[in-house]
This record gives sequence, C-alpha cells and structure tokens, in this order.
Amino acid sequence: YTRLLFEKGSEMARASNLILVDTKYEFGRTKDGEIVLIDEVHTPDSSRYFYADTYDELQQQGLPQRQLSKEFVRRWLIDQGFQGKSGQLIPEMSDSYIEGVSKRYIELYEAILQEPFVKADTSSIRERIEDNVDRFLSQM
Repeated sequence: YTRLLFEKGSEMARASNLILVDTKYEFGRTKDGEIVLIDEVHTPDSSRYFYADTYDELQQQGLPQRQLSKEFVRRWLIDQGFQGKSGQLIPEMSDSYIEGVSKRYIELYEAILQEPFVKADTSSIRERIEDNVDRFLSQM
C-alpha cells in the first residue's frame, strides 16, 4: 500500500517538475482492526520535494537542493535555540516569517495540483472543522 502511495506521489511530482525525495505515512487501526491512513499525505509536513530542473546541477556541485518541505521551518527553530526539548519555549515567529511559510506551502500546492490556491473562508474556523469532520465520519 505504501509503495503504491509513493509511486502515485512520485508520478504527480514528476508531472510538476518536482522529485518526491522521501515521505512518511502514518497509520492507525480502527475498532474492527482495519489499518487506515490517518495523517496528511505528500504535504511539506510529511514529504520533501526537490526541483527537478536544478537537481543534477546542484548535485554535481555539492550544493543544497532547492526544495519544498518544512525543513526551512525546522532549521529556523533550531537557529532560534529550540529543539522541542522539555521546558523549552517555542520562539515566536514574526508575521512576515509566517507569511513566507504560507507562500512556500502555497507554492507546493500550486506546483503539484497545477491550479491556483484559493484561500478558504476563515471567518468560522470551528464550524469549518466540525463540518469537515462530520463529512468524513459520514463516509465511514
């Protein structure tokens, strides 16, 4: 199952001039023992994508790859002295940094789906979450 997911993700990435480098899949077990996929798939939180058009050149020069992933956020946290250890305070991100993170996630969305990102209405987040959960549960 995971191989099929990775192959499909790699195919989608190639069509968008990206390379799906690696990913993680998280599974859970239902009450009746069925194993189900329980977390996001092929997002910057679970995967790393490199740009195919510059991959060979950067690799030959020993330079870091241009990538779409959460790695830049992880590096920023480490540079701020935060490593997720007990007792550490999470550093505050500036609005401009948060906007930059959003732009990179939108860049990946648009690259993979080949369509513009349209921001959802966020005026009632709680209602939106409840509706999405209800819709999902009704399919089970």
